[in-house]
Amino acid sequence: MLSRVADSLYWINRYLERAENISRFLEVSEAMALDCPPGSAEPWLPLVEVTGDRHRFDTAYPGATPKQVVRFLLLDRSNPNSIVSCIAMARENARQIRDVITTEMWEQINDLHWSLQDDEDIWREPVQEQLRIIRRGCQLVYGITDTTLSRDLSWLFSQLGRLIERADKTSRILDVKYFLLLPSPEEVGGVLDELQWITLLRTAGAYQMYRQSMQHAISPASVARFLLLDPIFPRSVRYCLQGISDTLQQIQQQPNQDTPDDLDCLRGQLLARWSYVRIDNLIEAGLHEAIDQLQQDLNQLHNLIQTRYFTSADLRSTPTDPACVLLSFTA
Repeated sequence: MLSRVADSLYWINRYLERAENISRFLEVSEAMALDCPPGSAEPWLPLVEVTGDRHRFDTAYPGATPKQVVRFLLLDRSNPNSIVSCIAMARENARQIRDVITTEMWEQINDLHWSLQDDEDIWREPVQEQLRIIRRGCQLVYGITDTTLSRDLSWLFSQLGRLIERADKTSRILDVKYFLLLPSPEEVGGVLDELQWITLLRTAGAYQMYRQSMQHAISPASVARFLLLDPIFPRSVRYCLQGISDTLQQIQQQPNQDTPDDLDCLRGQLLARWSYVRIDNLIEAGLHEAIDQLQQDLNQLHNLIQTRYFTSADLRSTPTDPACVLLSFTA
């Protein structure tokens, strides 16, 4: 496989997963905004913070109104992390490797991209419906990929991108509520606080599975444990880290008989760290700090994958770059 092709497959799935999760972020804030004063940006600005785009947002939108936050994260094509920008980049990467992905995959990604152009019918819908349509469109790509793509290296790099992005965004959506939007001490455990935790679980697609797993009242610690440490829920951080580790081992094909390199070490350490820890210990040591460290580790993991398997050129910014080299499966 060409490393250029592997890179595109990886980023198609990262961009689609990012677009889907940003839509989930926006839905959380839409629900929380109902309990805030009209025009307040309180439930919105943390979303800009966790996407790492606060400086870009402040420069483009000094007023910081809710509508401006929604536009920045949903529609602003100058923001590389907006939903429409992510789907456009996923489509561009898919266009470059149409001979590798299936026709059904290409058609769905292409249709999703063109349905988000200016003056399309979707923008006449309420914001919540726009976000639902986008999320369903991304999920449809996942389903088509799962049912039409052979379980070869193409599949493995697709899975790798999706899992890394999902682990990162699950942790971030929890961080928005647990740290950035934590209510005042007298409101903790109140009706409003519980409703917000329910909204968070629903937005993460986790409410029903949480209820089946946890047979007691909703609490911040139990929600955090489920989203971070549950071994069988497919959007939990631990589940994603297990999938990342398994996928990297399959990509490597041959076990490394020598001293493990940086990628092998980080892969194993991340999985062990989040598999053998209790939520009480994480909260006691600082949950926000643990999540922040996780995101740094995931960024480092990506950099190591980029170094080992992809070309040194940044193909995300130049998806038409013809440079390509053969993918090596040795360190």
